[in-house]
Order: sequence, then structure tokens, then C-alpha cells
Amino acid sequence: MSGAGVGGGAQSAGLGAAAAGCCSSSSGAGSAALFGGVSGIAGRLPSRVLEHMFSYLELADLMNCSLVCWHWYNCLADENSEVWRSLCARLLSEEALRSDILCNLASYKAKLKSFQHALSSHDCSRNVYIKKNGFTLHRNPIAQSTDGARGKIGFSEGRHAWEIWWEGPLGTVAVIGIATKRAPMQCQGYVALLGSDDQSWGWNLVDNNLLHNGEVNGNFPQCNNAPKYQIGERIRVILDMDDKTLAFERGFEFLGVAFRGLPKACLFPAVSAVYGNTEVTMVYLGRPLDG
Repeated sequence: MSGAGVGGGAQSAGLGAAAAGCCSSSSGAGSAALFGGVSGIAGRLPSRVLEHMFSYLELADLMNCSLVCWHWYNCLADENSEVWRSLCARLLSEEALRSDILCNLASYKAKLKSFQHALSSHDCSRNVYIKKNGFTLHRNPIAQSTDGARGKIGFSEGRHAWEIWWEGPLGTVAVIGIATKRAPMQCQGYVALLGSDDQSWGWNLVDNNLLHNGEVNGNFPQCNNAPKYQIGERIRVILDMDDKTLAFERGFEFLGVAFRGLPKACLFPAVSAVYGNTEVTMVYLGRPLDG
């Protein structure tokens, strides 16, 4: 099964929508045009010169550059190079870089990839917003409403892991899981929004119930006297679109597979909350390690 670690090698294959299995359209034309094509002088430039040029490019352009030729790919292979550091400084907030939000990501490139996959400020309830750090959802104190958010990028194949943790009271319902694009992200009342229909799957951290299609699919984890979630505790979510399963880890403990037989569809990380002024943070980690 999936271990607690995340494979660093998965980061080097490119970023965001260019990675296989990501349900998001890639942008930008081939970046060879930026430097006149690899058959010209750009294909023979020293790595330090290329790094200087690359440091001025945006993320989508760098992703394309890594696919142009081996020389450019190798130049961008160092995930802690000045290219990725400078892009992190431009795109990520100072809070995200200096706090422990991204502490489990070893490289600047991994941090950028996580930012690409963070909770979306455009695909969420009107009663929530994403804080300036780019990773934390804040729910406004709105009565009789359940509010959620999806990640920016969904997955239709491959294996993916991300961490989620609450930084405020759970309230009566606090659900983490996955959803299709068709699943609602807001409803009236205080309910388990994720898992309320056939378009989402959720684990309610308050009562440890698994939810799908408006029904309780049993308790999770399946053990006697399962411990309750503690505020600030990081839960690792593992989505395997090849085996069509969703599993969870707490700390370094694998809790088991929660859902099997997931559909062949684009599935997004998702959360739903009911408590006013509570906050939820999600950090995409990449491909989980086997072990």
C-alpha cells in the first residue's frame, strides 16, 4: 500500500496540467519559440546562461521548456535551483514559504506544484475564501450553511497524495474527500456536503463516518475506539486512480482504504465545513511512495 512518504522523482516529470492524469488544460505554445528553437544558439548555451533566462519565465513556460530538449530538461532538473527559487519568490506568499505549511515538501519545484494544486478560490462556496498564503480556506460565520471547496486540478489517472488539516473548531460536520465537478460546494443547513450525492466521497472527521450517495458507508478507520481527530493533525489523503481507491493516513499510520470502485472520472480534492471562522489547509504532495 501507500507509505507515508512522497516520491521526489515524480516532481521532475513536469508541473501541473502537463502531468498525466491531471484534469486541467495546459496553456501556452511550445517554448522553443521563446529562444528561436533548439536548433539555434539556445540549444548550445551554457546552463548558467539558460538558468538566467529561465528565471524570468512564468510557470507554464518553464513546464514547456523542460519538454523541448534534453539540454533544457537537464538545466531545469535541479528542483532547488535559482530558477525554481526565484519563481517561488514571485508566486508564493512569504507566509507560505516561511511557515510550516510546506514543511513536508523538500524542493522549490515541489512547493510550486503544490501551489498549482491548492484549493481553488474560484471553485468554492461564496461563503469561503482562500487566504493570502494560497493554501488555507477560511469559512465566514454564515448561519445555516454548509460550504466547501475543490482543488484547482483534478485527476483521472495515476496516484496522488495531499495533506489536509483543520486549524479551528470542526463544528458538527467536517468532511474531507473527493468530488467531481458536478458536486455542489454549498447547501443550506449543517450537513455532510461531501458524500451527500453520487458525485462525492467523504470522511466526516467528527463522527468518523464514511459518506457517499447520501448514505453512511460505515465507520472509519475500522477499529474499536478509533481516536477522534485533533485540531492541527495532518491527515494524508491517497487517491489511486489506477486501482480506483481512496485511502487515508494519520501521522505515519496507514488507516486503510476507505472507498473502492471509484468511477473513471476526473476527481478533485475537496473539503466541506460548517463552523464559522474555521480554517482548513490543503497541501498537495505528489505521488505517494510504495511501502
